[in-house]
Amino acid sequence: MLQVITSIEDIKQRIKAFKENQLSIGFIPTMGALHEGHLSLVRQARKENDKVVVSIFVNPLQFGINEDFTQYPRAFDNDCKLLSKEGVDIVFNPKAPEIYPNGFCTSVIMEHLEDKLCGKSRPGHFRGVATIVLKLLNLINPDIAYFGQKDFQQTVVIKRVVADLNLDVNIKVLPTIRNKEGLALSSRNAYLSETEKKDALCLYKALIRAQTMVNAGTKNTKEITAEMEKIINNSKSAKIDYISIVNPETLEAVPEVQHGDVAALAVRIGKTRLIDNIILFFLIAVMWINLNVQEIQSCSGSANFSSHRM
Repeated sequence: MLQVITSIEDIKQRIKAFKENQLSIGFIPTMGALHEGHLSLVRQARKENDKVVVSIFVNPLQFGINEDFTQYPRAFDNDCKLLSKEGVDIVFNPKAPEIYPNGFCTSVIMEHLEDKLCGKSRPGHFRGVATIVLKLLNLINPDIAYFGQKDFQQTVVIKRVVADLNLDVNIKVLPTIRNKEGLALSSRNAYLSETEKKDALCLYKALIRAQTMVNAGTKNTKEITAEMEKIINNSKSAKIDYISIVNPETLEAVPEVQHGDVAALAVRIGKTRLIDNIILFFLIAVMWINLNVQEIQSCSGSANFSSHRM
């Protein structure tokens, strides 16, 4: 049965009981207004852990001046209904003073990751993200924490924090969940009008164009991003914040695409800022991997058959 906990002391006691009983914990940090993207993380956590904890906290530290903190979608009752159906054990829903009490003055600063991509136009954003995630990981002490690929830069930042500070947690990043037209699911999609939702499809179209060009042998990132820009600019309500192809670990822009680099973009559709990305791959490499997987599966199947006969 779903339990809602709002205080740090209570969540610490509950987690302590889980650990004393040697129960594994899967954790999904969210800001609420849940959708299928969040629920895909919950379902994976449910498969892999004894207990599942979801936090719902709209973190003021990661919103800049004139951003949408007060307008950010909040749907706590509906969120709890969704999480209850998925078998979540605990929702941690603290208030801001509980997380940031009077006198709070400590934050996580990264020297090489927070000023790239989204960080350029949202100074301080990733400091806020890293700080709240570190606090939550310390409180929940999960075996595995789950994040979505849509927020790619966020996942890179969090992996870096976990590695640099020697946190004992496995970070799992799961694929972006999209609607049938390709629009990445996001809580901020609720801001879009029906016309803007159609315009927002330009983000995915631009990313697919990038992959198509790579498939055709284009490696020059200036050529690729120029084609992506054309697609975005064809949508009347779209305004580009950035389009970049970057190294997946350093987030540094690259002159030529390498297998596994990331095409990332942020675009304003009307007043709503949306982000999306795609991991670029070389078709030949993927075909080689698939062929080898099939060969391994074939061999594995033969081995299992022989064992069964014995």
